[in-house]
Amino acid sequence: MNSAKERLVNGIVKENPTFVLMLGMCPTLAVTTSAVNGLGMGLTTMAVLALSNVFISLLRNIIPDKVRIPAFIVIIASFVTVVELLLQGYIPFLYDSLGLYIPLIVVNCIILGRAEAYAYKNPVLPSLFDGIGMGLGFSVALTCIGAVRELLGAGEIFGIHVMPESFVPVSIFIMAPGAFFVLAILTAIQNKVKINGEKKGKDMSKIQSGCGNDCMNCSDTGCAHRLYDEKAGSTSGGQMKEGEKNG
Repeated sequence: MNSAKERLVNGIVKENPTFVLMLGMCPTLAVTTSAVNGLGMGLTTMAVLALSNVFISLLRNIIPDKVRIPAFIVIIASFVTVVELLLQGYIPFLYDSLGLYIPLIVVNCIILGRAEAYAYKNPVLPSLFDGIGMGLGFSVALTCIGAVRELLGAGEIFGIHVMPESFVPVSIFIMAPGAFFVLAILTAIQNKVKINGEKKGKDMSKIQSGCGNDCMNCSDTGCAHRLYDEKAGSTSGGQMKEGEKNG
């Protein structure tokens, strides 16, 4: 379950951060005005995600459990600063395009979520590939959304004009509302594929949009939401037993 291939497939397909888990919606909707911006934000996030996963995994036996979240944030913020400076120095046009959303990677729930749910509990190599897989899944999703928005809103993909001269760009797609429209359309296509697969008798349980929060029947042992509920339940149960004993 922790093989490199399994971790990569998990991040790209089974638990795609955007189309399946519906995480990181802020950069997804804000910076995907073009395919280049989407790809740039995705790869930047992947670099931070992979590096922070490795570092957190290395320190998982040293970081005290009570201060793990502040420790995660410090580690993530350090790598975000490094990546931001590299973009500013070597890819200034991308740095200018992404702007404020580069430092906001620090609070991206995908990175903090993988640190808490996976890297803090697993060895270095699986954590590295988990970060790469999740980052690639995020990059693919943002690039797809950016490409569709750029195609419909400007008639281009990666700055190359591909639509005929008679095509009239629909400018709303490169504006803020266009991000919601494109995300909804791509999610609807995903759900259609799932429905058609289920009709043919295929197991499509791993293709979904968002977590249904059915923690009782969830088989994902690495789900942070499920682990939190289990800890809360055991704590409540322990308090109840103490109350019963006192009674």
